[in-house]
Amino acid sequence: MSGPLAPLVRIPPDIVCVVDYEAYARERMTPSAWAYLSGGAADERTLADNLAAFTRLRLLPRVLQDLTSAHTRLELLGHSYEHPLFIAPVAYQRLAHPDGERAMALAAAAMRAGMVLSTQSSTAVEEVAGHAGAPLWFQLYIQPDRAFTRELVRRVESAGFKALVVTVDAPVNGARNREQRAGFALPEGIRAVNLDGMQQPSSHTAAAGESPLFASPLVGSAARWDDLASLRAETALPILLKGVLSPADARRAIDFGVDGLIVSNHGGRTLDTTVATLDALPGVVQAVAGRVPVLMDGGIRRGTDVFKALALGARAVLVGRPCMWGLAAAGAVGVVHVLHLLRAELEMAMALGGCATLADIKPAALWPTTPA
Repeated sequence: MSGPLAPLVRIPPDIVCVVDYEAYARERMTPSAWAYLSGGAADERTLADNLAAFTRLRLLPRVLQDLTSAHTRLELLGHSYEHPLFIAPVAYQRLAHPDGERAMALAAAAMRAGMVLSTQSSTAVEEVAGHAGAPLWFQLYIQPDRAFTRELVRRVESAGFKALVVTVDAPVNGARNREQRAGFALPEGIRAVNLDGMQQPSSHTAAAGESPLFASPLVGSAARWDDLASLRAETALPILLKGVLSPADARRAIDFGVDGLIVSNHGGRTLDTTVATLDALPGVVQAVAGRVPVLMDGGIRRGTDVFKALALGARAVLVGRPCMWGLAAAGAVGVVHVLHLLRAELEMAMALGGCATLADIKPAALWPTTPA
């Protein structure tokens, strides 16, 4: 590996799969930053269930299949990708490594992977775009300051981003107890730079006996369906809605003109005891009925996890925490290695499952709950 990823970082020989990066990442981050990255909401049951959901599915290999023209390519929203692995939006990536989002973009370019940049990026959209060698998408939170949101979309368009990923499952933060116990606060020099200059809503601290949340100005300014309609009218970029778990919401989103859906529970960081994303995926896929592509995130740790998600109807998956582990441990090179490991394991699963292309990965590749 050379070029923009030099100087080379030596990968320890005991890192042979994605989860091996976790311990190395933890060693290189402050305890509070680690709590922010790794934690979930409340008792973290959804965080755990996102992982457990993949263990509940078993694969059904096929033998003696023709793999001479096998590949992992796909077409999505007008662009070609070499594989279905996208880098999920994660805020404040400079908490993990000084190069933050810039290193993540370099890794995406090296791996020819799609990358979704967070609204709360600690690096400006224009700078990240300058290091991109693959299509970039921008994850958009519709801000209380709607005029500022429109200007941010203009910036994203001018920087060459190819799609908007509108996150709708976090109108307020969840009860992030692990962060609270660690006393997490952003260190000096790290902030959501793309939100500089935005008019901030007034703060609210409830006294005893007062509503702790519903009296907050954040609730009244939370995004609604009509904000999605306005956004659809204001931009020609494809819009994907991220954070959809309900089939009813999926159908309604299509009525509002979205171009894709991402089944997500925010990595278990908002409402605890929410359904695991893999469990919610088939219902959303069925409701969509092929009208728009469906992607998913949450709990991807192995190439077999990617395979299972595709078998249930996802067109691609987004990988969040593992890419951050790679970033913290070894910068851009670590992210490249994480994505390479996942792709290698996906190709192994495809070969052993008798699937030459992503289109061949169907529900029949999974062991049925009730065997025929």
